Amino acid sequence: MAKSKLLNVPNALTGLRALGIPLFIYLALVPEADGWAILTLAIGGATDYFDGKLARAWGQESRFGELADPAIDRLYIVATLIVLYMREAIPLWVIALLLGRDVILGLVTLVMTLNSLAPLKVTYLGKAATFNLLYAFPFLLLALHPGWAGTAAYILAWSFTWWGVGLYLYTGVTYFLTGVAAIRVAR
Repeated sequence: MAKSKLLNVPNALTGLRALGIPLFIYLALVPEADGWAILTLAIGGATDYFDGKLARAWGQESRFGELADPAIDRLYIVATLIVLYMREAIPLWVIALLLGRDVILGLVTLVMTLNSLAPLKVTYLGKAATFNLLYAFPFLLLALHPGWAGTAAYILAWSFTWWGVGLYLYTGVTYFLTGVAAIRVAR
């Protein structure tokens, strides 16, 4: 993989996505401006897709993007889960499953780093799991509103949530096994 300089369009999109995290938290909690909060999540999801796509297409992959992209994905997920819990849109067990997976993989990544191993590569299924969760979150927020739109959003929200949680846990197991195998070979 050709590594390019830090300042490029894909990394700018990654940085823009990072700035959306505190904006989303503010919009969803302070004025409860759900439309704007959802738009912020949608922009975050779009930039998540395009930063990697453009980096590969333009040969502008970088170590920053390699590390920042999954880290910002995790921060978006954690921030959104906290907001959704505070707004009573999601139960605590969903948060425990998703964060438990990330804590375990964080420990595996730490051990890999201590053994001078490259970080785990994000897989297509890993991206799909994240996308499903990022699709579920806006619908979970919309599901808080009364009427037919809230009911439709509830159905979509939990469909994406179940699918996303399942894929997230499955890819967590595959990443874990890949990381453990790499650690064993390194030792």
